Amino acid sequence: GVIRYVVLLVMVLGTWFIVQMYFHHRWKAISLRSWLGEQVPRHKCGNRKSCPQNHFAFKIISGAANVVGPSICFDDMVLMSSVKNNIGRGLNIALVNGTSGQLLKADTFDMYSGDITKLDTFLQEIKHGTIVLTASYDDAATKMNDKVRAHFVEMGSSHVNKLGFRDNWVFLGAKGLKTKSPFEEHIKNDKETNKYDGWPELLEMEGCAPRKMD
Repeated sequence: GVIRYVVLLVMVLGTWFIVQMYFHHRWKAISLRSWLGEQVPRHKCGNRKSCPQNHFAFKIISGAANVVGPSICFDDMVLMSSVKNNIGRGLNIALVNGTSGQLLKADTFDMYSGDITKLDTFLQEIKHGTIVLTASYDDAATKMNDKVRAHFVEMGSSHVNKLGFRDNWVFLGAKGLKTKSPFEEHIKNDKETNKYDGWPELLEMEGCAPRKMD
């Protein structure tokens, strides 16, 4: 009987010790995460690093298949997103003043069954020095023609001429840009590599766009 009580006491003490150690380490882990969370700075648009002076932070995320819409953030302001209810199938384009960073216009263009002249007119009217942010959703190229592709080339795109049915594309350029933009990503619709059924995986691009100084 004594041995049984001793064994029971040891088991109770052992269980108490394990529980105490578990919650002690758990509390320390939570405290450490909280402490680290307070120390980690938040960068504009939720980017991984801050931008140097005279640069604008941006993040462009393409749509995921025809289910999740794209989003465009510029200088810590969400310009287009599902939450703002201003995105749609095709190309989602935001125009920003290259000097002040102010949003000038945002619009969406149905590239599957829409009128391509609407996009052509929109691109023609962009003033020099305007920053252009573009995100695809669902299909970005069925209605695309050479004239519209040429507008994007003028803004620094090196992938628009290869853009095809249901490809994903994110791009930041500027009207009158004399060089190729470094801010562009493109992934082909390929049934062998598509992440979703009939669509490639979404694209996410972040960076720092230089402010127009002259």
